[in-house]
Amino acid sequence: MILIGERINGMFGDIREAILNRDPEPVRSWAIRQYQRRADYLDISTGPSLDAKDQPGAMEWLVRVAQDTVDLPCCLDSANPEAILAGLEAHRGKALINSTTADQWKIEIFLPMALKYGAALIGLAMNEKGVPKSAGDRAALAMEIIVNADASGFPLEDLYLDPLVLPCNVGQEHCPEVIEAIRWIKTLADPPPRTALGLSNVSQRCADRRLLNRTFLVMCMTAGLDAAIVNLDDDELLKSVAASNVLLNREIYCDSFVMTFKNRD
Repeated sequence: MILIGERINGMFGDIREAILNRDPEPVRSWAIRQYQRRADYLDISTGPSLDAKDQPGAMEWLVRVAQDTVDLPCCLDSANPEAILAGLEAHRGKALINSTTADQWKIEIFLPMALKYGAALIGLAMNEKGVPKSAGDRAALAMEIIVNADASGFPLEDLYLDPLVLPCNVGQEHCPEVIEAIRWIKTLADPPPRTALGLSNVSQRCADRRLLNRTFLVMCMTAGLDAAIVNLDDDELLKSVAASNVLLNREIYCDSFVMTFKNRD
């Protein structure tokens, strides 16, 4: 299970202030904390409040500070192509681009960019009409991204498809459809594309957010979820992932399976 730490994001007040003041300490602190708590990637986002013209410089700065602090790749999170490009040019190693939608014009921007820089790519199962309700419609949009990737020679093992979950307090009926969409997406190509999810979306503005997050993560893992952008400060979530890996026969059982998961390289 690939865990992407969500916390270096300008939607959080401390990171927003750090970006505006170019104060590296909050970024360094969260990079270290998430590295210590088993992150495979650091999600890096300038957030929604920053002007588009300022996003490329902020993205470049965030990537450099994060990677100068810990040896982890970054998931570059923006709908602004210029910000993604700036992040890719600053990045060391294989980055993950988050994200393109199934809109053809966006695919034609982000897919060549990923190819040029040797990055992996997250594709969102949505288009200009929004997020579809059914698993089948989500899978159909995922297939459009797969077809474009295959035609471009993009390695399918570097493609992640996100079926997009909505907050359960406003889109409760979407949750089982997302789980089913994950199952469908894994059948759409050979080798199967990977699947990803922005986990915290399911609990946005809900009570008991951590409980909802970790429960939905386990449910999605049983359907074949490969990666998730998560709150790594939730120790119970990490324990749930460790237990799920054992029960799904992805990891060999040992009595210290939780510590083994948390401490492995």
